[in-house]
Amino acid sequence: MSEYPWQLRGRCYLLGDNVPHPGGVIPLSLITARETDPAVLIPHLFSETDSGFAERVRPGDLIVTGKNFGMGPKGCGYIAMQALGLGLLCESMSVQAYREAISTGLAVLNPCPQITTMCAMHDDLEVNFQNGLFINHTKNIRLEFPAIPKELQELVSKGGNTAWLKFWQESQKK
Repeated sequence: MSEYPWQLRGRCYLLGDNVPHPGGVIPLSLITARETDPAVLIPHLFSETDSGFAERVRPGDLIVTGKNFGMGPKGCGYIAMQALGLGLLCESMSVQAYREAISTGLAVLNPCPQITTMCAMHDDLEVNFQNGLFINHTKNIRLEFPAIPKELQELVSKGGNTAWLKFWQESQKK
């Protein structure tokens, strides 16, 4: 698992509480179409709440959210986040949303109590998803949050459910 980029450093993109998956993270039309192609999804990531988001972010940037992030059906927005090389830190998200994010191979820390009070838009953040270490270099804040559980780290490092299953199938041929 060492080749996976467990530590990200980038700009903070701060979101509030109760950001729904449909209409907040990704348009409902892409969810109902069951779109999974990252090339199709990426231009629409947060397009209904932050036009041009996908063009501004860079690999390593971190999305920091308030309470109840990503509520609603399906997680195709997480596919786009993972493909862009982003990380996600949430004050809270439902178990269903967390499972969807992890199943796409997205690095996510949840719960991160009060994280939105420790960050501002475009702060310089660094996060290690293996051990939960969070550093806000702009504000000189260093904390630890619950890491991605060790049992799920291999799934994330392989790129999610589909990629892990392909890896497993290949390993069975040997």
